[in-house]
Amino acid sequence: MSYTIQAQTRTEIGKGSSRRLRHAGQVPGVIYGPGREAIAIVFAHKDIINAQADEGFYTEELTIVLEGKEVQVRVQDMQRHVFKPMIEHVDFKFA
Repeated sequence: MSYTIQAQTRTEIGKGSSRRLRHAGQVPGVIYGPGREAIAIVFAHKDIINAQADEGFYTEELTIVLEGKEVQVRVQDMQRHVFKPMIEHVDFKFA
């Protein structure tokens, strides 16, 4: 199954900014990899909450549409809320 996530680059970095994003239904994340600059991103929580329940989400390549460009990534790490069904942060690695 192919997964596509619409995302935007994130300019505000930090704990306060990330909290504001989460309260607005957004998930902060980062895309990184060897020899490439890390990209801070943000995307809608609703775009990922159902997809992450499938095992293929963690093993297959995902497509992130970032400012009109498609970027192939894999999930590296995901931080979840302790008791709420919420995702707090996702690390992606360039595929």
